[in-house]
Amino acid sequence: MSPALITPEELDALGEATVLDVRWRLGGPPGAEAYREGHLPGAVFCDLDADLAAPPGPAGRHPLPEAGAFQEAMRRLGVRGSRTVVVYDDADSTAAARAWWTLRYFGHPDVRVLDGGLRAWVAAGLPLTKETPPVAPGDFVARPGGMPVLDADGAAALARDGVLLDARAAERYRGEVEPIDPVAGHIPGAVSAPTTGNVDAEGRFLPPARLRSRFASLGVGEGVRAGAYCGSGVTAAHEVLALHLAGVPAALYVGSWSNWVADPARPVERG
Repeated sequence: MSPALITPEELDALGEATVLDVRWRLGGPPGAEAYREGHLPGAVFCDLDADLAAPPGPAGRHPLPEAGAFQEAMRRLGVRGSRTVVVYDDADSTAAARAWWTLRYFGHPDVRVLDGGLRAWVAAGLPLTKETPPVAPGDFVARPGGMPVLDADGAAALARDGVLLDARAAERYRGEVEPIDPVAGHIPGAVSAPTTGNVDAEGRFLPPARLRSRFASLGVGEGVRAGAYCGSGVTAAHEVLALHLAGVPAALYVGSWSNWVADPARPVERG
């Protein structure tokens, strides 16, 4: 399996690759605006909301796209099945991890996240451009099932029998605030594990040994099944990537909290 992370220097020396700019912020502004102001040479803008998710609804705010729709979007962005894909965002890989996970779920064999994102690229003294590159259509074939997923029942079972990590900020987990979804709290039995604990002050992932130590302290030990959720399956993909770097396979509850609370019969825990 190819490495999941790449440094700016490694990307600069890589040669042929498809580079996707996945900058995105919950509530905006649109990442396309930042892309137009400057991006990595050769990078194409990938819209997290439109290209990496289906429209919001009972399945969540960022449900899995249908295979055909995802394949069409990736081909439009020039993604080829035989060529490395590098994804990046501003710095901490929150949005880029969703692109990494979705491409891996649909079967792409070689997807890498630019560790530290655009900030690390600039810090390395590498150039940006405002030029939009021409894109030759890709040939990527989307084949679902490349990464493990959870539905609501599976998430509830994992919270009982394994470790279900809640990737949101601790105050959202505790139910003290909920700025987005209609109900505050967390899935009963889930463990608070904000993704901010996966990266350093510059937004780069912690070394694998430190990530293993972090997750072990949260109950993710050898032989323990693990999974992650968040508000809508974006930051939880970051958690799954961090677990992957630590050598721990983990499932993603794509619908996450926004899907969980769509059914008022599902229990909610606070505190």
